[in-house]
Formats: sequence, structure tokens, C-alpha cells
Amino acid sequence: MGLEKYNIKILLALTKSIAGRKDFFRWLMDNGYPELAAFSNAIRGDVEAMKWLFANNYAWLAILSNAIDGEDKARVWIGKTTHICNLMFAMACREDINAIKWLDSKGLNIFLLMAKEVATVLETQALENTGPYVLHF
Repeated sequence: MGLEKYNIKILLALTKSIAGRKDFFRWLMDNGYPELAAFSNAIRGDVEAMKWLFANNYAWLAILSNAIDGEDKARVWIGKTTHICNLMFAMACREDINAIKWLDSKGLNIFLLMAKEVATVLETQALENTGPYVLHF
């Protein structure tokens, strides 16, 4: 259980899907990786994707998404339950320098690339959810 079990080509397709490429999202869906397609949407805040992950025995991906969001309990669970690279990836998504150095030292370049893409998505979300024209009810 963990992202490290997937072939690097599949992880590259996931990275493109996280970046918002619908063609790669569709490719993941059509080629036996619906869990990764849902994970890419969960990272973007898709509640239905999170529900699908929990309902289809991919809770670890939903929890990884929560760990990426900085939830402490999710990070602890990921650290105890999956390979350490998943925790480092989640932390690197939040630009944690120690996690980035760890991934780099292990030669896990695909996780660095993916973390950079997630960080961009998170930055965009933060910008879209702030400012004088955003109403909070």
C-alpha cells in the first residue's frame, strides 16, 4: 500500500492528471487506475472523489490527500501504515525542505516532480479562496 508500488510511467500520468490534464485523468480511468484518477481529484478538493476512495478500498489514498492538506492525524497514519516515501511526499507537497531533501537523497525524482505539481495546485487554491471578492458564509 503506497504510491511507490506504481510504475514510474503510471506516476507520471498521475502527475499530469494532478496538473489538470483531463486526457491523463481519462487515461488513468480507462487503463485500470481509477483510484489514481480519484486521488488526483481528491487533491483538488473533490469531495465525491474522496468518498469514492473510501467506498472502494482506497482509504489510504484519501488519507494521503488529507496528509497533503497538513492534517496531523493523517500524516501520523500515513507514516505508520505506508512506506516512508508517502509521508515525505505529503510533506514535500507543502514544500517541507527536509522532506524534499530526503526524496532527493533517495533519487525519488518522480515524487519530487509530483510534489511540485501538488504545491502549485495548493497555491492556486489558496489564491482563489482569498481576497476581497471571496464571501465566507
